Amino acid sequence: MGAATAFSRGKNALRRGGLPYIYLAPAFIVMGIITFYPLVYQFIISFSDFQTKDLLYGISSPKLSWIGIKNYIDIFTGGLPVQNFDFFRVLTYNFWWAITNVAVHVPAGILIAVLLNIHGIWFKRVYRAIYVLPIVIPPLVVATVWRNIFDEQYGAINQGLSAVAHLFGSVNPVHLRWLTEYTPPIPWLLPNSPLPLAYYAMMIANFWLGWPFMALVATGALQSIPKDLYEAADIDGASGSQQFWNITLPLIRPAMIPAAIYGFTLSFNLFNFVYFMTGGGPARSTEILVTFAYDLVRNLRLYGAAAAFSMIILVVALTIFLITNRITRATAASEA
Repeated sequence: MGAATAFSRGKNALRRGGLPYIYLAPAFIVMGIITFYPLVYQFIISFSDFQTKDLLYGISSPKLSWIGIKNYIDIFTGGLPVQNFDFFRVLTYNFWWAITNVAVHVPAGILIAVLLNIHGIWFKRVYRAIYVLPIVIPPLVVATVWRNIFDEQYGAINQGLSAVAHLFGSVNPVHLRWLTEYTPPIPWLLPNSPLPLAYYAMMIANFWLGWPFMALVATGALQSIPKDLYEAADIDGASGSQQFWNITLPLIRPAMIPAAIYGFTLSFNLFNFVYFMTGGGPARSTEILVTFAYDLVRNLRLYGAAAAFSMIILVVALTIFLITNRITRATAASEA
């Protein structure tokens, strides 16, 4: 009788313990098919010279050659049959691109959110609805529009600069080659990765695209700050700037740090925007890691090298995630 009771209890415990895994099984199966299988397959072909000739039979292709870590060595040493490619230059530029975008998006978003949160401003909802618009527009459309705005001959930027120049007596139109000029305007800014005019054009365009999200997050964080704190600060004679640095900024920081990390990750892998605005040019000077990986597949058909490059991107992205996760403690609650 006692053995039967113990068996029944064990069976019930096993059923209760295994029930969550039964519910999660469909998700694991789907993830295994659409995520882990391609990842493993890509890792395998990264050790081969997989090209168009091998597409029909895959890794069982009789023409496929296994070349070990040669693809990885070629990537790091510049041995790929690609002009103007230097992995560490692209990596440096990619980090600089992501960091500088976050560095301007976050302060601008906070500033605008604080200004729109001031008591007495009219039409706050209208302003907030307007600045949300860039968030819902696809980066592909934004990139195409801004590419036309920065057109050398017909773009609005050069025409606007020409109009300003005319006010100062100049008769010659401005023809800045925003997207094709290779010579960097500030040569010393990033020594191993010269920043052409195209970089600054992309920064302007991506600023328009990126700050509204930060303003949206900051607005939500501002709404959660108790008004009592500001009233007490007013009674104590604190100025507006003192209230901002000692009340507003510390209290919105928990919301802004994850938003900044998200913005960094998004900018780091912003394929659509970069590819359709500059195509990585001029001379690959605005190339980021994901656009180069796409170029290896789309134009050069070097699937093996592209797989190796993608695995390197995976390691870089995973490292960024682990570092940022440690900083923000985003998963600390689930690990407790």
